[in-house]
Amino acid sequence: MDEFGKKKKSFSLGDTEKERKNNLIIIMLSAVLLIVIIIFFVQHNENKKILHALNLEKASIQTELNTMMSNYDSIHTTNETLQVELEGAQTKVKDLLLEVGQIKKVSYDEIARYRQEVTTLRGIMKNYIVQVDSLNRRNEKLMAENVQVKEEFAQSESKNQVLEKEKEHLQEKIKMAAQLEATGLVAAGINNRGKEAESARRAEQIKISFVLSKNVTAPRGNKMIYVRIQKPNQVLLLKSPSDLFQFEDLKIPYSAKREVTYEGNTLPVNIFWDNQGAEFMSGEYTVDVFTDGNNIGTTKFLMKR
Repeated sequence: MDEFGKKKKSFSLGDTEKERKNNLIIIMLSAVLLIVIIIFFVQHNENKKILHALNLEKASIQTELNTMMSNYDSIHTTNETLQVELEGAQTKVKDLLLEVGQIKKVSYDEIARYRQEVTTLRGIMKNYIVQVDSLNRRNEKLMAENVQVKEEFAQSESKNQVLEKEKEHLQEKIKMAAQLEATGLVAAGINNRGKEAESARRAEQIKISFVLSKNVTAPRGNKMIYVRIQKPNQVLLLKSPSDLFQFEDLKIPYSAKREVTYEGNTLPVNIFWDNQGAEFMSGEYTVDVFTDGNNIGTTKFLMKR
């Protein structure tokens, strides 16, 4: 047999019909197996990419939840009802964070559900931030708001002649109340010996001193004097959220109070804030004094480091 015949035979599927069929089946099965293996590896790689993307999304959700936990820790309010709601909302965030952290293999459905819950919780948190910010700012705007209310009231009174006498009476009462002032108002930190302490670390109390002005037209008798002390970060020094007094048409918190007997003459008054062993914050403090529903004096003082 020549060389061409040998080559032709070497590429033959077999000498017999049966061998050729068997060999053809083996070749086809090998091709199918190869295709299956290729498909398996392609799908395996795709699954790895999908799992990686899901894990990245899970990590993103955990980061957002941790951020929300930090934000809740920074929200403070003296409103007891709102504080309870804040703690409940923070607990929901904490529970969801724990649930997400315990999931080993996440699915599209789980990620979608968690993302929706995060969106809802973020909206709730933003709403609480707005409420707390509104309450905190309201104290700062009390004086301006009350001036505006009085102006609107005066305009309304001027249009109604029937109430003219009541208007004059009210203006007279406001005028007389304005005559009562806290003159010579000063405040400072003091140490345990009652001496002035410029350093916040050495001060144990804040002493507020003033003289209640003479007013022969003001009602005599017992008067409750309230003091509001704002720290350098604008947070009010407060012993209890229930420590409130009437100011205009609102009840607002106070830091300290003292009852005095007023007989129409000048009356020296000292009021103290005890920090109960805690270190004071350094910086500028603001002190407001109230009595008879009026702000009768404001002063500032500095505590050094």
